[in-house]
Amino acid sequence: MNTNYKLEIPYIAGLFDADGSVQYKQYMKKKNGDKKAYPCWNIRLEISMTDQNVIELVHETLMVGTVHKKPPGKGQLGKKMQWRWRCGFRDALYVCKKFWPYAVVKLHDIEKIIDHYEPNIQDVNDNVIDLEVERKKKEHYDFWNKNA
Repeated sequence: MNTNYKLEIPYIAGLFDADGSVQYKQYMKKKNGDKKAYPCWNIRLEISMTDQNVIELVHETLMVGTVHKKPPGKGQLGKKMQWRWRCGFRDALYVCKKFWPYAVVKLHDIEKIIDHYEPNIQDVNDNVIDLEVERKKKEHYDFWNKNA
């Protein structure tokens, strides 16, 4: 897409609440031919939709993850191409911390990922993100966008 336009994080968080999914799952996996299976985590965020431009703007704004297209299956004649933005593991943590102040529907799943990587964060004033710092960042961002 290659534009200078960026989406607002609250807007993307709303898209994610509506069209996104969270995968936070532990499973057993054998590694390199071992006889014993070990616990592994699959931590991933995904937004799927048919609007390619929106998915590419999400990717360009968040600057993490990947964009892939998924053609309709054989039994889906007349259906549109689906576009998917995905990120996982530490990138998912980064995005979850961005979405956390605005999430509603997927707030519990977002908090699971944050707690997975930062289990002691609740010990610091029981808050994942310092809202005062976030307000100052937003004021700074709004100031520069008005004067650009």
